[in-house]
Amino acid sequence: MLKDPSSKYTPFPAIKLMDRQWPNQTITAPPIWMSTDLRDGNQALFEPMNADRKMRMFRTLCAIGFKEIEVAFPSASQTDFDFVRQLIEGDHIPKDVTIEVLTQAREHLIRRTMDSLKGARRAIVHVYNATSKPFREVVFGMSRMEVVEMAVSSVHLVKHLASEHPETEWVLEYSPETFSSTELDFALEICNAVTAAWQATPDNKVILNLPATVEAATPNIYADQIEWMHRHLARRDSVVLSVHPHNDRGTAVAAAELAVMAGADRVEGCLFGNGERTGNVDVVTLAINLYTQGVSPGLDFSDINAIARTVEYCNQLPIHPRHPYVGDLVFTAFSGSHQDAIKKGFAVQQPEGLWSVPYLPIDPADVGRSYDSVIRVNSQSGKGGIAYLLEMEYGLVLPRRLQVEFSSAVQRHTDAHGGEVSAAQIWQLFSDDYLAPVTPVRYLEHHLFEHGSVQGIRLTVEAKGMVHLLTGEGNGPIDAAVHALGTLGINLQVRSYEERSMGKSMEGGNAQACAFMEVTCAGSGVECYGVGMDANIVTASIKALVGGVNRLGLDAFVERQTLSA
Repeated sequence: MLKDPSSKYTPFPAIKLMDRQWPNQTITAPPIWMSTDLRDGNQALFEPMNADRKMRMFRTLCAIGFKEIEVAFPSASQTDFDFVRQLIEGDHIPKDVTIEVLTQAREHLIRRTMDSLKGARRAIVHVYNATSKPFREVVFGMSRMEVVEMAVSSVHLVKHLASEHPETEWVLEYSPETFSSTELDFALEICNAVTAAWQATPDNKVILNLPATVEAATPNIYADQIEWMHRHLARRDSVVLSVHPHNDRGTAVAAAELAVMAGADRVEGCLFGNGERTGNVDVVTLAINLYTQGVSPGLDFSDINAIARTVEYCNQLPIHPRHPYVGDLVFTAFSGSHQDAIKKGFAVQQPEGLWSVPYLPIDPADVGRSYDSVIRVNSQSGKGGIAYLLEMEYGLVLPRRLQVEFSSAVQRHTDAHGGEVSAAQIWQLFSDDYLAPVTPVRYLEHHLFEHGSVQGIRLTVEAKGMVHLLTGEGNGPIDAAVHALGTLGINLQVRSYEERSMGKSMEGGNAQACAFMEVTCAGSGVECYGVGMDANIVTASIKALVGGVNRLGLDAFVERQTLSA
């Protein structure tokens, strides 16, 4: 049992705001979004992103619709500095996107940060220093006046250095770090000093970011703090009021929503909230929450699967299967009563009517998800048992989403035949569904070749009784094979890829490599797995790609293409 906390912890003091207005507000428009996936999110990773993963994340954020992206902490590492230079010198920043960089309020770090931004069209310089009493007295050993001077002198330096580069449109962002644990009168004093030092105007606004650096109180307290600042700030018409809630209490999304009701104009966070400690605000959840209330969030999550797979790849972190809106299982109900209600809801749901299906707060199709897993009646133990038998008897470890997909075949079998299903029967069902299909395309052989720094493939397949030699090039064998199949008119997209060794011993002479590839065909709206097995992992991967084609149901399409060829 936990010890009595009363001698160690005290409740966070209430804010004296007797006429608070935020409880009566409704969010009718989205905030300004600022992604910090490449900074706060990146520094929270066990293995920070390399340059390639950073660039892929940046391009994904731009495609989603973020107009402000915090890309680095350039004074903290050469890697971050070089990435900022790569974005600017390589002309990778869209004209309507502004990059942001973070720096502590220290002279040499500010100078290094400003150097990283030379040549940028528009840049946000985000300066911060901690302001709460424990930091002032314990960490810094400074008075209030000295902490204010630290912030103001930093702003003057940024302003001076910015004046030397008039080709760039400079925007200042200031964060009183640990704002939510800082006395409000002091937070107001230092923020007003910053806006005065920058000489903020309605045409030259300062972004004042008020973070819950460590979430220490309930969301309503944070909302009170934001409304108090919103109502008392000098030059409010010259300020973009921003929030950066962290998730130490597990309520960052709620805190952000209430903060917007309380007057915040802007929200900072990561796509899936993977900031320091327990994370920061989850922008995907926050944005889709708005969407379910009839408010367009201004961010495009219509293909949430592709975004999720990209973020998992870049962060090397899995997304929880029950993550709101995005997890692999959030639209799958295993309870019979839930399934019955969902089916009845689908039966009466009008295509253009207001969404009102029980247990589904959003139409899965709006985020690019299919209805297959929703309308299937399964039990979690059923899928777990299937996966366990395949692993224990055949050494085959299925990816989680493939477990969900394959369980429908087992369910159909048990519905038709009843009784217990043995491991051998499950293996036969798996072979029939994933390994046996050879139409519309049968893999025959392949040969790899190098073309400069590009990987090439000559892929021989049989399609509708005709043998075809297909050639493709790409950044690897799989990408080359995708382009080769494209010559048949098959516009494949690989959503995810995993490879494993079958069998209990990695040293067995007859060990088989197994490749799992989740694929879709542009415009089809269908995703499925292809599986390939071979002693050679490249061959297994190409077989998995072809197997995915056969499982996508493209027979008629391939027939038209081969006949026209």
